[in-house]
Amino acid sequence: MDKAAGHAQAEQRPDTLVWGKNPVTELLKSGEAVDTVYLADTLPPAVAGYYTALAKQGGAVAKRVPAHKLQKMCGTADHQGVAARAAEVRYASLQDLFAVAAARQEAPFLVLCDGVEDPHNLGAIIRSAYLCGAHGVVIPKRGGVGVTGTVMKASAGAAARLPVARVTNLAQAIREIKEHNIFVYCADLGGAPLARTDLSGPVALVLGSEGGGPGALTRKLCDAAVTLEMAPGQATGVDSYNVSVAAGILCYDVLRRRSGK
Repeated sequence: MDKAAGHAQAEQRPDTLVWGKNPVTELLKSGEAVDTVYLADTLPPAVAGYYTALAKQGGAVAKRVPAHKLQKMCGTADHQGVAARAAEVRYASLQDLFAVAAARQEAPFLVLCDGVEDPHNLGAIIRSAYLCGAHGVVIPKRGGVGVTGTVMKASAGAAARLPVARVTNLAQAIREIKEHNIFVYCADLGGAPLARTDLSGPVALVLGSEGGGPGALTRKLCDAAVTLEMAPGQATGVDSYNVSVAAGILCYDVLRRRSGK
């Protein structure tokens, strides 16, 4: 997590197992508290030595374990021989996200997830937000997935770098964001085409759930809606982009506009 975010008001959760080479590397480099790094006994000595050194620098213990045991711990064979148990996966506050933007002397750029339930989608959204220069992601405590090991893996470690705020009431969070003169756009099929939408300046993007999109109250609170056009004449049954794909397109548009300036 970005050090500028701070953790004074952060919420703490029980320990979380993170796996995969990039996610574990980013977690160890982020400065977050890590108890143990697990290394499969099938890892080449040089790779094991690299993670052992990283663990030592972060104050964690490195343990060699049988590959089959690591697979059982992670619940998947996609662990790449490396896992880490984070002592505290800490969430930021909204104020932390505003502070990150202020520290960088940039107009705030936030991404809000309204009911995203698939951890792979959330991880991909966080990854795109991070790479496109967002100052943080906001998720609800209820009605959506939190930052899990799968989310960390899907984000390629970006979830350890980008502040994630988990709020009790997403509607109230939107109201607070608007009080900071940040224009809130909702990704919705009934919105204006992206080509005719100006995503420059202080901006927050709201992405809805995989099935129903943003909730009714969320739509109402947003300043405007934006939609991504599709090629005409496509077969029925596929009428929208995957939420993580939509997030990537919208985040990149924000990056493109800011880079152009």
